[in-house]
Amino acid sequence: MNTKIRKVKFNKEGKNPVYKVILECPEGKELYTHFDYILETNTYSVLKVKYDGLDKDAKLAWYTKDVEKLPVDKFLDKVSQKINKKYGYVLESKN
Repeated sequence: MNTKIRKVKFNKEGKNPVYKVILECPEGKELYTHFDYILETNTYSVLKVKYDGLDKDAKLAWYTKDVEKLPVDKFLDKVSQKINKKYGYVLESKN
């Protein structure tokens, strides 16, 4: 992963874990992504994205494809794994 995690707000108290993450991109710009993990379907859902202060709605594929060379779900999985490890949280699927 080319992007470094700078700041995290992690909420594991609700129905699904919610991540708000500020990342430092390789070119020095800032990427903010707000996403959750839906336990029932074992998928990630992007809720909000900002890149260098510009609102990108919930679109993250342009970044993961061009910079990380990964699909969105793989990128979010890598980010969430690091956060989950730091907070001692284990994702449990409903299936």
